[in-house]
This record gives sequence, C-alpha cells and structure tokens, in this order.
Amino acid sequence: MLKITGYSLLALVLLISIYLLAAYTLSRMSTSREIVSDADIAIYILTNGVHTDLVLPVRTGQIDWSTRIPFSNTTGKDTTAQWLAFGWGDKGFYLETPTWADLKASTAFKAAFSLSTAAIHATYYRNISEDESCRRIMVNKEQYARLVQYISNSFRTPAGEMPVYIATNANYDRNDAFYEAKGSYHLFYTCNTWANNGLKSCGQKACRWTIFDTGIFYHYRK
Repeated sequence: MLKITGYSLLALVLLISIYLLAAYTLSRMSTSREIVSDADIAIYILTNGVHTDLVLPVRTGQIDWSTRIPFSNTTGKDTTAQWLAFGWGDKGFYLETPTWADLKASTAFKAAFSLSTAAIHATYYRNISEDESCRRIMVNKEQYARLVQYISNSFRTPAGEMPVYIATNANYDRNDAFYEAKGSYHLFYTCNTWANNGLKSCGQKACRWTIFDTGIFYHYRK
C-alpha cells in the first residue's frame, strides 16, 4: 500500500510539473501580429493580478455595446462610461467567490474539471489609463470587427436575442453585471485562455497557449 501510494503521489507530482512547464513554455511563445497601417481604435488588456479582461470602447461606428449590455443592468447606471471590460470565467467562481477567502473546495473542483457553466463579467469604466496592469493595443476597423464577433459569440443568446443577464447580488462594484456565457472553464481553458484567444482573433500578439495572465502580459512588456 505504501508503494502504491508513493507511486501515485509521484505520478501526480509529475503530471502537475508537466502541466505547469507546458503552461510556462507555451505562454512565452508568441503568435504573429498582423501588421496594419490604419490602426486607429484603442483596446486594452487589464489584469487584477489573476484574471485578464478585454477592454473595448463603449461606442464606435461599428457597435454601441450599451445596446447589448445595458447600463440599467448595473447598480450605478452610469451612462457616462466610455469603456467596457469583458471577462469570461467559471460562473461559480464569479458568483460565489468575491474574494479568495470565500473559495470553496467544491467550487474549485467543479471549475477545474469542467463541471460548471460559464459567465461573462462586464464592467463599465469612465476612464482607462496604462500602467503595469493595463496595456493599450491599437487595432484597425477590420480587426476590431473580428474581436467584437469573438466576444459576441461568447455570450449565450437564445435564438439570436440579447445576452442573458444574470440577476445577482454578487456584483464586484456599482458598474458591473454578469451574463450567461458559452463553454466551460477547466484546467486547460481558463479566463486567461479566453482573453488570449480574443487577442488571436483580431491578429494581435498572444501566447501560443496560456492559463495565466502573466503569459499574456509577458508579450506586452515596456
């Protein structure tokens, strides 16, 4: 029994080591960036130290996000906001874990093994400025259209209708709301994988694969 237990622990440590090594290595390998001469739309990547959001203008000539993500779904209802951050993740984490102190083993287990559903966390901002946790990226109209399509396709929308709002008191502040999303979070597809794939969708620098925010921001160092 001791030998079996030892081998099992060794196998577990080996698997975790391979997983983390692959995550580190592939996150340092970058996809090619599309070179364009007419990049005139600013987007941002924003991290809270764990989770990456894609931040887009509320309104452009291509889309007014407030018509799909209504200000009225937030507590603050601040219609002066100029930016909208999108984050995709496990619904249980979003709604049941406002801080790490609230994390339950059952929530973590369900998220790790794709046993839960997903949600999109949408947060309005009046202003966005660059710093170590926020980087600006310039795209052109065609690239932006692809990113809009990527984000739009991530929402769970019945028969092409509006994104499904999740009524909850688990909001992080007065300017955010949650929506039902497609897919499910698991060990190989995290919130940061989703954001990284969003960058790929519009031809920007991105990791080959990442599960961590540090992988994304590695390619946007200054």
